[in-house]
Amino acid sequence: MLRSMTGFGRCEITDENRKIIVEMKAVNHRYCDINFRLPKKLAFFETAMRNILAKYVQRGKIDVFITYEDYTEHNICLKYNENLAKEYYKRLDILAQQFNIENDIKASSLSKYPEVFSLEEQTIDEEELWRIIEAALRGACDRFVEARIVEGERLKADMLLKLDAMLDVVSYLEERSPELVLEYKEKLYMKVKELLAGNTIDENRILTEVAIFADKTSIDEEIVRLKSHIQNTKNTLVGGGSVGRKLDFVAQEMNREANTILSKANDLIISNRAIDLKTDIEKVREQIQNIE
Repeated sequence: MLRSMTGFGRCEITDENRKIIVEMKAVNHRYCDINFRLPKKLAFFETAMRNILAKYVQRGKIDVFITYEDYTEHNICLKYNENLAKEYYKRLDILAQQFNIENDIKASSLSKYPEVFSLEEQTIDEEELWRIIEAALRGACDRFVEARIVEGERLKADMLLKLDAMLDVVSYLEERSPELVLEYKEKLYMKVKELLAGNTIDENRILTEVAIFADKTSIDEEIVRLKSHIQNTKNTLVGGGSVGRKLDFVAQEMNREANTILSKANDLIISNRAIDLKTDIEKVREQIQNIE
């Protein structure tokens, strides 16, 4: 299946302890550029998440947003440092004796001293957490790829129509090219005949001039290559996969052949159709920029 580089995917997984939401969106990019927006406590899993994404995407600028909520009520505990509290009290008692002042320290006052009490998170079960993250990430990736495929199939249908129209133009140029040589021969013969005013016409000389003209204006090779490039593009589109870079290169080659035809054109009709062909090629190339 053909896939677009633009797409969106979302997956939410909620259980009794936590909720994880993964959202993905992508736009065109020459290479694969993945950016994560996630909580610090999930940063440890970024490498593993990149490895999973690499199986789903090959090109595009992908932004991945991960929201994490922990519903566990007992995941934080209050830690009491008894030894430190004793040391504080001991030093305060020495201070009171040294300066002959009352030691009025209370438990509430002592509890406010640094590190006497501290909040400590309970150990997280990383395997269980990763299981949920992976499921949410793969779910978002599946929806993301589905959206890309839908858009890619639309692009394919549109480009196939444009490629068929290009083939019609190429076929017309193929038919018109020999006619141009015959027209030139006829015009040259009439002009020479007029100039010679009844004198003998050198047929060999005229045939030589016509041969030179035919060689200069011949677009047979360009026509053959254009047909091959157009058919190759159609086959590649139908085959699907990650073909954006390949098709972009082929489109450049098609444009080069169209430019050559335009430079060789010695006929207004061929020039106009070659310009139409270049326009169609550019339209196809713009669409190719959206393909993965």
